[in-house]
Amino acid sequence: MLRSLLASLLVLFSATLFAQDVKPLKALLITGGCCHDYTAQKKIITEGVSKRAQVEWVIAHQGGSTTNTKIAVHEDADWAKGFDIIVHNECFAGVTDPAWTQRILKPHQEGTPAVVIHCAMHCYRDKTDEWFKFTGVTSHRHGKHFAFDVVNKAPDHPIMKGFGEKWTTPKGELYHIEKLWENAKPLATGHSPETKSDHACLWTNEYGKCKVFGTTVGHYNEEMQDPVFQTYLTRGLLWACGKLDDPRYLEPSKEIKVFEIPENKSTDAK
Repeated sequence: MLRSLLASLLVLFSATLFAQDVKPLKALLITGGCCHDYTAQKKIITEGVSKRAQVEWVIAHQGGSTTNTKIAVHEDADWAKGFDIIVHNECFAGVTDPAWTQRILKPHQEGTPAVVIHCAMHCYRDKTDEWFKFTGVTSHRHGKHFAFDVVNKAPDHPIMKGFGEKWTTPKGELYHIEKLWENAKPLATGHSPETKSDHACLWTNEYGKCKVFGTTVGHYNEEMQDPVFQTYLTRGLLWACGKLDDPRYLEPSKEIKVFEIPENKSTDAK
């Protein structure tokens, strides 16, 4: 009994030291645009993930409440330099300049991993489909607002282990997925009574040299505050970074470190 207790304490102590040695991932959250409570969501996302993993944050909350803003952070060609991952939770459907889309996608093509959340799937509709290829899905609309079952289609995938067969979102706005791109793999689906079809709402994608985790769940703050959402968001982020199998990163951050970039003047996408 004593030997077993000592062994357990040693494992716990070793794991604690192990976690202390890790360098936290540095994540950039891009957020802003129309139709969502991004002021609350930036806090929900950063705190929810950092309570579950070794992640530090920089936030670029820019663009007001319009869909056609080229946000200032992307004016720098090296906008993603120094970050381990980019989390896209923005809504800029009205930005249709292919050169601007390419400026945003270049670091991802070169290997910077990404997480894409909800309205990120409805951004940068520049007729090239390159943004959709990056996210892994093509979506132009959503259905009615209702709480829907999320059905786990890949229970053996590292991101999806432990979630069971299904769960229900507290609220929801199910996006209609018109195309799942060739490198995307669905992890979970929701059923639309309008299209009478199942639509991917969690998935993984490969784009260029980077890995992408995506979810269309997240219209409402209540969805993001759901511990299930925060857990698979965290696991998806770590998977994209190649850190999900490293227990050091699955420890809560000692302190939640968040720095917000002051908003500079952004330009309308005319």
